[in-house]
Amino acid sequence: MIALLTGTIAHKSPEYIVLDVHGVGYRVQIPFSTYYDLPPEGESLSLNIYTHVKEDAINLYGFRTPAEKQFFQLLISVSGIGPKLAKDILSNIQVDELGDALLRADLARLCAIPGIGRKTAERVVLELREKVKKLDFLPPTKTSERSAVAADIMEDVTSALINLGYKEAVVNKVLAELSITPETGMETILKQALKQLMR
Repeated sequence: MIALLTGTIAHKSPEYIVLDVHGVGYRVQIPFSTYYDLPPEGESLSLNIYTHVKEDAINLYGFRTPAEKQFFQLLISVSGIGPKLAKDILSNIQVDELGDALLRADLARLCAIPGIGRKTAERVVLELREKVKKLDFLPPTKTSERSAVAADIMEDVTSALINLGYKEAVVNKVLAELSITPETGMETILKQALKQLMR
């Protein structure tokens, strides 16, 4: 069971990276939160790894921090949430904000995450709230609160671009590659994204 990989980034994208470990390339799926924090291709990297074994495949999921991996494992322990959905959840919410939403049973915040309906949100709170209480968990900082605002803006930008006719997968890829800070305004993000999409 692979728990940690250290190597050189041979390729990176918003969906996965290829990590060269002594000449062996490992394809590791990652959430956007990890992608944003990656160094350039060719540089060294260590990732916390979750190894998901299926009958026909072995998939690796990588995370920059132990906390991301911990919340990923908590999420896939919930009935109806598989690794792909868990990764998508972590792509749309920071772990400290997720933990806070679970502790406060904030169904509205959880339902704002793509792929999470009210029933799933209720199940996640029911199954994970007590588990999160046992973690060495810190409430969200002002930085993460600003990130939440940025996440709301990104959701609006994504919706606007999809309404313009662009495919969601293409939109997500372009947005993930932009240089965006929590202070970047919606208009600026939209202009940058459209510039990339119209190339």
